[in-house]
Amino acid sequence: MIIDQAESPLYELKLELLERFPNQNFKFVLADISNNNRLEKLFEDYRFSIVYHAAAYKHVPLIEDNPHAAILVNIKGTKNLALLSRQYKVNHFVMISTDKAVNPTNVMGASKRAAELFVQSLQNLPDTNTKFITTRFGNVLGSNGSVIPHFRRQIEKGGPVTITHPEIIRYFMTISEACELVLQAGSMGRGGEIYVFDMGKPVKILDLAKKMIKLSGYTPDVDIKIDFVGLRPGEKLYEELLTDNSTTIPTFHEKIMISRDEVMEFEEIEILFEQIVRAAQQKDSFHVVKILKIIVPEFLSNNSEFEILDKTPELQVSQ
Repeated sequence: MIIDQAESPLYELKLELLERFPNQNFKFVLADISNNNRLEKLFEDYRFSIVYHAAAYKHVPLIEDNPHAAILVNIKGTKNLALLSRQYKVNHFVMISTDKAVNPTNVMGASKRAAELFVQSLQNLPDTNTKFITTRFGNVLGSNGSVIPHFRRQIEKGGPVTITHPEIIRYFMTISEACELVLQAGSMGRGGEIYVFDMGKPVKILDLAKKMIKLSGYTPDVDIKIDFVGLRPGEKLYEELLTDNSTTIPTFHEKIMISRDEVMEFEEIEILFEQIVRAAQQKDSFHVVKILKIIVPEFLSNNSEFEILDKTPELQVSQ
């Protein structure tokens, strides 16, 4: 079964999969993971054995402007899926996280780190039969929102190609690499792990843009201009795969490591999740981000209106 709340992408995926695998019995369901009643009926009817949770709002500047949206999908949606997986005794629950969850400087990354913490907290609860596994990696080439199709469109229009900063770098892997490693990590997990993938060397976005311009038959800054537009709200120059206090443990797969990060008890994070969802439903952005900074203490806003919260000595949050 494939679940998505985006109608057009789900339909396009349906057409592609039915064409490539005509003998497979797919089920395509239009649903929103923040709607727990809708999800529970699906869990009850289909009794899933494995759940791969890749649903998330992920565009950093948009989420910085709409923090409540990230909470309802990235936090509430994750909570719904994870708790239902435990309730219906799903064998493996595999969550797709992001390198932006490490030492986050934006709401999107912090919301994904909060989701990691919640998923991990379920593992040690009594009567948990589900293996809760998290995978954390960087940008996937060709995925929705990837920089390469964006640059390609700008080049086709004759430029300019826009880059936020001349020194910005990012990790990249292909869709096939990402899928293979997610499946490997999901199968090897015993429960409670955060798996970190070896992303290779980071790529300087300026070098990527110049190479794409040259491959298109043009000369950078002659035929196609490159403009630097400044870091966007919440954005940082480089991403990390490990927190400052974490250590890694190797696995039998040379490209997969286990990250040892701090964890939270379920009772503690459950209360904070209830608070932050209430704030999100009221669309109180500053209250939302206040609670998010309590859940994720290393979350320090960058180039954002929420930086003022980092200068507040005490964060008071009502129960």
